[in-house]
Amino acid sequence: MKEIALHLLDIVQNSVRAGASHVDIRFLLGTDGVLEMGVRDDGCGMSADLLARVRSPFTTTRTTRKVGLGIPLLMQNAMQTGGHVEIESEEGKGTDIAAFFDTSSIDCLPLGDLASTMASIIMGSPDKPEFAIRCASPNGEMSFSTEQIRPVLEGVSLAEPGVIQWIRESLAEEIEPILGGILK
Repeated sequence: MKEIALHLLDIVQNSVRAGASHVDIRFLLGTDGVLEMGVRDDGCGMSADLLARVRSPFTTTRTTRKVGLGIPLLMQNAMQTGGHVEIESEEGKGTDIAAFFDTSSIDCLPLGDLASTMASIIMGSPDKPEFAIRCASPNGEMSFSTEQIRPVLEGVSLAEPGVIQWIRESLAEEIEPILGGILK
């Protein structure tokens, strides 16, 4: 993967396939330059056996292929910066994946277009689950939730082109002062 935002897309797709009703996304940049990208869901979770094997590229829950490279590639990209990945999951309760990247490392991937990635995620699953994102850095903090904007839309689908464009533009405007320029 060439951007951290693409890792986000992959992890969130796993949450959607796990039947999550809520997916909470976080991008937290500390004063030490370490960026945490985290995804917490309330999906079906993983058994202890699957959790023990999920870091292997030869482990996948998909039936269409025999390899699952998403988490191993995320781990590799985080570790190349001196970071790491933490995975917590409980069957029937959900999963929390956090990847830590040292942004001062020459090997740190660029963040990518987080606003467009979020808009794509929402457009791909406009009805369920609910998505929330929180970004924080020494420059400030922002949050966004589909659950909060649904009532304002009065039944208009989140997948409507005008709504998606508004979401993308609003997120870009809010994320840029917080995370912009850090990982370009």
